[in-house]
Amino acid sequence: MPSPTLVAHRGFAGSLPQNTSCAVRRAGARPETGMVEVDVQPAADGTPVVIHDSHLGTAGDGGPGLTDAEGVVWETPLAEVTAAEVLGSGETVPTLAAVVDACPDDVRLNVELKNPGTFDIRPGVDLDGDDLAARRETWRPFVERVLDDGAEADVLFSSFCEAALAVAGDLGDHPTAALCFTNVDDAVAVARRHDCAAFHPPLETLLADDPRRDPWADPGGSGDAGDAAGVPDTRDAVLDAAAAHGWAVNAWTVREWHEAARLAALGVDGLIADHPSVLLGLGDDSEN
Repeated sequence: MPSPTLVAHRGFAGSLPQNTSCAVRRAGARPETGMVEVDVQPAADGTPVVIHDSHLGTAGDGGPGLTDAEGVVWETPLAEVTAAEVLGSGETVPTLAAVVDACPDDVRLNVELKNPGTFDIRPGVDLDGDDLAARRETWRPFVERVLDDGAEADVLFSSFCEAALAVAGDLGDHPTAALCFTNVDDAVAVARRHDCAAFHPPLETLLADDPRRDPWADPGGSGDAGDAAGVPDTRDAVLDAAAAHGWAVNAWTVREWHEAARLAALGVDGLIADHPSVLLGLGDDSEN
């Protein structure tokens, strides 16, 4: 059974300080890594910076944030964003240009278009024509900056937002991937409409019938993303659509060896993982 490509989620966020140049460099240097995934959004001047959350500090649920700074990323001056320390690691938030420089030449970057600089986005939605046209204009200036900064890299652009994929497809030659929540039908429609090269489903859509996901889950289903009982089994819908359209399937976010083993058995193309050690369950002898 061939091993899927290992994609370092935020630069192996479970093992390294996520979305930093250090994480990208070290994750990319591992021989088993085929791709490194990072998130981008703009600082106040529009420069693409690599960070997952919209806020530098306090998280949306009121808990600790990713950095020692405060403020909304796209409302904060670039110098303050790039001085923010990530999770007490000594590493700071990088620009996309810095991450492109840090990534080894033979390793692909998966750049997720996270946010163009507004809370008014609609991730996971199959947009109608008028809404899509309006939101293309919201995304265009930021995607243009991202394409400029990533022009010299081997990049796969992904997003939960249809308009981001539309603009990336309009403006660049890089392939795109539709990120999916649990609404597979909407994500498939978006991927088809914009001629995506890949489809990135949450692993729950492929392994929802696996009791090892959470054997103590409420049978009624809470709807929580980690509660397999609350997610319909959409495996066939994902795999059939991918086969019909020639999409690579890269599943997120893999944290356990048995998840990697089951996904590999299903024939997925990539494992978007927090730790490189998930491959140990496939017979890989790499160190943690």
